[in-house]
Amino acid sequence: MSIKHRVVIAGCGGMANTWVDYAKEREDTEIVGLVDIKEEFAQAMAERKGLHCPTFTDIKKAIAETDATIVFDVTIPASHYTISTTALEMGCHVFGEKPLAESMADCNAIVRIASESDRTHAVMQNRRFDPRIRAFRQLLEEGTIGKPGFVGADFFLGAHFGGFRDAMDSPLLLDMAIHTFDQARFIIGADPVSVYCHEFNPPGSWYAGNANAICIFEMSDGSVFNYRGSWCAEGASTTWESSWRVTGEHGTAIWEGDNNPYAEIVVSGDQSGKFIRDYKRVESQLPEMENTHHKGCLDNMFASLEAGSKPETDCSDNIYSMAMVLASLESAKTGQKVQIAGFMEAAAGK
Repeated sequence: MSIKHRVVIAGCGGMANTWVDYAKEREDTEIVGLVDIKEEFAQAMAERKGLHCPTFTDIKKAIAETDATIVFDVTIPASHYTISTTALEMGCHVFGEKPLAESMADCNAIVRIASESDRTHAVMQNRRFDPRIRAFRQLLEEGTIGKPGFVGADFFLGAHFGGFRDAMDSPLLLDMAIHTFDQARFIIGADPVSVYCHEFNPPGSWYAGNANAICIFEMSDGSVFNYRGSWCAEGASTTWESSWRVTGEHGTAIWEGDNNPYAEIVVSGDQSGKFIRDYKRVESQLPEMENTHHKGCLDNMFASLEAGSKPETDCSDNIYSMAMVLASLESAKTGQKVQIAGFMEAAAGK
């Protein structure tokens, strides 16, 4: 098969291993350059993965000298804006790690530049590409519980990372909540309208910043999404996928993150006079997926280029998940409910 995609990897830390391994598996893709601010990291990656390509410390030079068509942005979040806008303006598509960028203004700019350059910018939201979350969404799409009114997600883990996360001001919201927020949008097919958020750092926390958050989102379908999260909760952990409850007109759908989702719905027939009605359980059907998680998301990104369509996690969609994070931080800072459309528009200078 001929080579269609010439990839430059920007950022050669630990996370880049997954991206490099994926690209090497594609017959239509060649890694043509490795970039890192410490060139020895790029050289070490090339040696470790058996790559015979040049290494760089500058993304512009890398793109210009390799005729790259795609940049994998696996750099730290603070570099995403510079890497993304440079690559887009030089004619490359960008597939990048989350978050889209660190500020709402930078997120808006990336979406605008991607549109103006007619290039794809897609964000890694690997948790969408799990057969269980797709089965959960299917339960709701089929109307199993009727129209959803409440969506709840609990995320409680005692994550002892060490390093930069321990020193962040808002480690949970800034580094992790984007996954759960994007999952919520995916599960119910709705976008955020407003948010009220309270974040805090509870007793026993080993983080310098706020490791707990409670968020209440009003969503565009009329439902309310409630996020309760902690990165310093010892014992009785949830999964990394969170623990989900969606209540609707006719029942409730449940997904604990490590099991198959199911619903309990009101049994048909006359149940008038019953204080608690009778329910029946509805099992979900898991879809077949060739690749899941990171590989599944990357499959979708590459398939979109072939089809000339937008991937699921295109920046023009992912910006709404990022807005949930940034508006939550604004709400926590001000102590006020934040209207998300106005928050996004203000950042765009409108």
